[in-house]
Amino acid sequence: MKTTLAQKIVAHAAGRDVVSPGEIVTCRIDLAMFHDSSGPRRLAPMLAELGARIWDKDRVVLVIDHYVPAADDESRRIVRIARDWAREQALPNVYDSQGICHVVLPERGHIRPGMFCVGGDSHSPTAGAFGAYMFGIGATEMLAAIVTGEIWLRVPQTIFMRWIGRLSTGVSAKDMMLATIGRFGMAGGRYQAVEYCGEAVRALPIAERMTLCNMSTELGAQVGLVAPDETTREWLAAHGVPEVSTQPWHSDEDAPGVWHHFDASTLAPQVALPHSPANVRAVDDLEPTRIDIAYLGACTGAKLDDLRAAARVLAGYRIAPGVQLLVAPASVREAEAAAREGVMRRLHEAGATLLPSACGACAGYGSSIPEGATVIASTARNFRGRMGADSAQIFLASPYTVAASALSGRISDARGVLS
Repeated sequence: MKTTLAQKIVAHAAGRDVVSPGEIVTCRIDLAMFHDSSGPRRLAPMLAELGARIWDKDRVVLVIDHYVPAADDESRRIVRIARDWAREQALPNVYDSQGICHVVLPERGHIRPGMFCVGGDSHSPTAGAFGAYMFGIGATEMLAAIVTGEIWLRVPQTIFMRWIGRLSTGVSAKDMMLATIGRFGMAGGRYQAVEYCGEAVRALPIAERMTLCNMSTELGAQVGLVAPDETTREWLAAHGVPEVSTQPWHSDEDAPGVWHHFDASTLAPQVALPHSPANVRAVDDLEPTRIDIAYLGACTGAKLDDLRAAARVLAGYRIAPGVQLLVAPASVREAEAAAREGVMRRLHEAGATLLPSACGACAGYGSSIPEGATVIASTARNFRGRMGADSAQIFLASPYTVAASALSGRISDARGVLS
């Protein structure tokens, strides 16, 4: 029987030789992750009421990333609850103010190919970039998951997004995803597994694959996946996870699924207009649009490769008068690496303002966006009011496009600068 990568991981977690789309199975959880917003403040009282315990603390990861640095009394209260509970539980895997959970999790060696994981955040499918099956769940499901170590699942159908060709300079995985969401809409994944494949995907570095899988959520998918390969092994080895087996974790040739085909070589930079990631147009259609703020941040758009892309555009230039360029690196380690390479220096010399490595304005916390601002951001969502004021107009784009827009003061195509 030919099976997909998603089916193989689910079957392994369910203790089965094979599973079929539509079946309901119970799976063993390899790892459960939650953060200060989704975790202790919700889970602690429910665990106490039940008198229950965590099934395996070594398989639980807490990342404090949403309400830090604490900007007000409510934020301080939420962070205090998370820190106190982590100490009471003696949790071994706690990352406090180290960056965004979806980036911190793999860079600290917690994700491997073939793992079956759950996360207390909708963008948990980011782990699919490593060939791991990870999806977001709510607090009630997380309670059951961390008490029993299991969760039930309806086996998804796989939708294959096959990209041929190669991306041109100034075009990135963010553009691939915006084009995909623009084509299929935010329900295009229909709670299914989306697997990205083809030569254009294989050519992508891990950070770009993370962007693909992360924004599978905006397609409505349960999980996004890229089959692990030598690129995966090399990245994991560099982050302390040597000798990873990738052999079993791929879709069989002719495995059942729905196929869609794209040509990366013809893709232009894409921009999502307010107030939906599916409201997408090519950047050339929007170039007269003036901006107030260019925001490089979030798990989708502030990893080291994203910062490098922006610095490549900005090197030797200054941002336009009256424009703010805000940079919130996705993790402390990514920021440190960018500093060692001189990336942060180039961003600073261009006029960028450095923000803490946290979710920040992406989730409307801390440095949120003010009333009436027009913003171009490397984040994943631009729902009304998500990043701050309801009246703010948020455009989504790649780090290349965000940086080029900061230079000109209007939404701009980075290819003109890079050429």
